[in-house]
Amino acid sequence: MRDLEERFANALCGTARTWRQALDRRLKHLGVSQASWATMEAAANAVAPLSQSELAERLAVEGATMVAMIDRLVSAGLVVREPSTTDRRVKRVVVTAAGQRLYDTVQAAAALARKELLASFDRHQLEEVILVLDALHEKLGGL
Repeated sequence: MRDLEERFANALCGTARTWRQALDRRLKHLGVSQASWATMEAAANAVAPLSQSELAERLAVEGATMVAMIDRLVSAGLVVREPSTTDRRVKRVVVTAAGQRLYDTVQAAAALARKELLASFDRHQLEEVILVLDALHEKLGGL
């Protein structure tokens, strides 16, 4: 029999994977995957435009993966690469007006999906899970 820690890790990873898959299915009709939406979200919510490498770091993906994602978003007219004002070698990723409109639509669809997926859970239980996950996130960030 697996120990509690192993069961927790398996439940956490498995749930995260199936959560992303469920959101992908919900967003498919909008022509956007959870990965592209997450990239647009990070770019749209940044205080200042982020570089490709900053986006990759924020989303915990390889640089080459991020470049390919940004290439797709640029081709779709959802983001543009703008030169940095401080370093000519760096390109900043900026969400276009069309990208912002799509992001707003996706945000609303994702919020509805989250509400539906979590509707059957007690609010107190959700708060407890959030406390555990936030504490774990903080602990992992310090490693």
